[in-house]
Amino acid sequence: MAAFLRFLAGVFLLIAVIFAVDDATRSVAAKKMTVMSAFEHWSKLAPSTLAAAQNSVQRTTHPLVWSLGVRKILQLPAWGLFGLTGLILAYAGRRRRRVNIYAN
Repeated sequence: MAAFLRFLAGVFLLIAVIFAVDDATRSVAAKKMTVMSAFEHWSKLAPSTLAAAQNSVQRTTHPLVWSLGVRKILQLPAWGLFGLTGLILAYAGRRRRRVNIYAN
């Protein structure tokens, strides 16, 4: 399980780097700081899945969960959201220090 979490952490951190490079490239081209949120990326890449996710969350929970919870999280910069998720997964999947216990 820990190896799988470390693998997922690597994937999420790689995606975070890709989004950071994308934002940096856009910022250099526009000559001002531009940051795309995860919501913007998702709406451009797969708008039908975004609508399906929104309908699913609103159908199974209170509609405010989407507008006050999930949408606020998706408004974070994409590189930050994926980077934070990758760091959490890396911490959860880290190799634990082995403790030797000797009983007499």
